[in-house]
Amino acid sequence: MMQTELTPKAQATRQHILDTGYALVLNKGFAGLGLQEILRSSGVPKGSFYHYFPSKEAFGAALLTDYVARYADRLNVLLDRPGTARDRLMRYWQAWIADPDDPAAAGWAEGCLVVKLAAEVADLSEDMRLVLTHATDRLVARIAALITQGRADGSLPAGAEAGALAQCLYQMWLGAALLSKLTRTDQPMRRAVVATEHLLACEVGDMPERNSR
Repeated sequence: MMQTELTPKAQATRQHILDTGYALVLNKGFAGLGLQEILRSSGVPKGSFYHYFPSKEAFGAALLTDYVARYADRLNVLLDRPGTARDRLMRYWQAWIADPDDPAAAGWAEGCLVVKLAAEVADLSEDMRLVLTHATDRLVARIAALITQGRADGSLPAGAEAGALAQCLYQMWLGAALLSKLTRTDQPMRRAVVATEHLLACEVGDMPERNSR
């Protein structure tokens, strides 16, 4: 059943299951999370769960779709704030380390389902993999657009092709976020800030094509 067909009460219940599932998946991963734990934590019976999601995999795909939409809204708010394109791009990377609205809170990387699930779902669910693939493609395109805007407004110098540079930066930040989880320190991401500034400031030759993976 499509979400648009649900009553407001049913939509609220479905969203409650997704919100509960997000916290559980962020803590345990997807494969290690049992359906019974989702049911128990969300307080819904199995029949109600299957009313909204025909399978655990369908739940996972819906969870990622919901997360991606919320992330996009959050990103829009962040990037709509004043500043040059370079300012806005660096504001985004800094948000990975610390929430721009609450510097004492964890950064966006801490709650990122791409960081948490990318390797896991790539072999587990084609539907979930596609949700994340399309989301990261759109995000890289957004980063590339900011690089192009920065070169137009003079806040960034000319350099490597914007799409390839955006892909390189995003890949670097994903790796830095993973290392930060392993080391339990934000130092890998802070080093990524320095590397990002360097890459944005100078020409990078022989970078791979944007669609190379």
